[in-house]
Amino acid sequence: MSTGGRTARRRSVDRAAALSRLRAAVVRPGELGTDELLARVAWSTVIEPGDGTAGELVGRLGAGRSIRAVLQALDDGPVALGEMLVDTGGDSAEDDVRDELARAASDALVPALERWRPRLLRLDVDAVLGAASAVGCTLLVPGDEDWPAGIDDLGVHAPLVLWRRGTRPVGGLPGISVVGARANTVLGAEAAAEITSAAADAGCLVVSGGAYGIDAVAHRVALAAGTPTVAVLAGGVDQLYPAGNSIMLRSVADHGALLAECPPGTRPSRWRFLARNRLIAALGSVSVIVEAGARSGALNTAHHAGQLGRPVFAVPGPYSSSASAGCHRLIADRRAEIVVHPADPVDAALRTRSGDPTTDPAVPIAAARVDPEVLRAVDALSRRRPIPLDEVAVRSGLSPADATDALALAELQGLVTRGPGGWTAA
Repeated sequence: MSTGGRTARRRSVDRAAALSRLRAAVVRPGELGTDELLARVAWSTVIEPGDGTAGELVGRLGAGRSIRAVLQALDDGPVALGEMLVDTGGDSAEDDVRDELARAASDALVPALERWRPRLLRLDVDAVLGAASAVGCTLLVPGDEDWPAGIDDLGVHAPLVLWRRGTRPVGGLPGISVVGARANTVLGAEAAAEITSAAADAGCLVVSGGAYGIDAVAHRVALAAGTPTVAVLAGGVDQLYPAGNSIMLRSVADHGALLAECPPGTRPSRWRFLARNRLIAALGSVSVIVEAGARSGALNTAHHAGQLGRPVFAVPGPYSSSASAGCHRLIADRRAEIVVHPADPVDAALRTRSGDPTTDPAVPIAAARVDPEVLRAVDALSRRRPIPLDEVAVRSGLSPADATDALALAELQGLVTRGPGGWTAA
């Protein structure tokens, strides 16, 4: 065997060994072979998060076939790749129609090929596998037992792989995504802590972005409560950003998981922070925006959650607080439910998980219980015999109209019952 042949064979063996190490912590190996795994790793180094064109190619052709076709298209142009896509579409169109579809597909691929070209020409899967092994992370792909099911709802914009740092399984739990302002207020921190504590009590997974402010509060409360927590990073799992949270992020890795769709070595960037928000939304059954300014990135998470059909909650703050302006706008535009009690998001997540759309009985209006006219109307009643409305008015000193309104409020609260002979105290 030639020296070149021995080198290629050794490289193939090294890649297989590296993949085996990376997937050793996966609970149950998926169905993808080595070629498909390597191709997904290659794709993850070429594309930016959420690249729908790449997702469509992989979904239609498979990772291995698509990456080889794309590499060939760099030299020969996109025509063959466009024809390949049309052929896999299952259409039984006439030849002229098929040719037209192939030309349209080829034209649509030109911008993507130019976008991918610089990284494809420098593709080095071995370097990525080495960096991943060095940091001790695990490679997750669709079909693995630990692959988060909610991620698949992103469709062609779903990540092709996930890099996980931490070995504790985090799949199978209802997730609460808690995000908010980096420069939070004391009230915001208290709200985040109470919501996260309620999630921990209910056995939920706490998801956030590992940032300063509300994210950090959510992670730290989850760690203190011993409940699993996941931090979704905008760069590789070896890039513990921000540096001031590195100790906390290591603790998250020890007791939950750090997740990233970008391979190790990828630096976080503004675009990647926005793109990772869709993963935070997808990982949670419910998203909670604790504090958000008018232009906060947390609103981006709410937008993604809404697109996925996930419930969104927002915590109200003082009307004059700029840190709550985004939350108030979400509530005013009916894009988020208001958090009345810290357990509200948790209850919604558990209902969503169980498939039960029903809500809890409405909380009685506290102010009505102490309304003096309601109290006067209730005091005028007997528990043993019904009292007609006109007698209620005489006993309470209210006009018949005011007595009717007061009794109606009392009935809503379950304080009185109405029968054929009049009103009775409950």
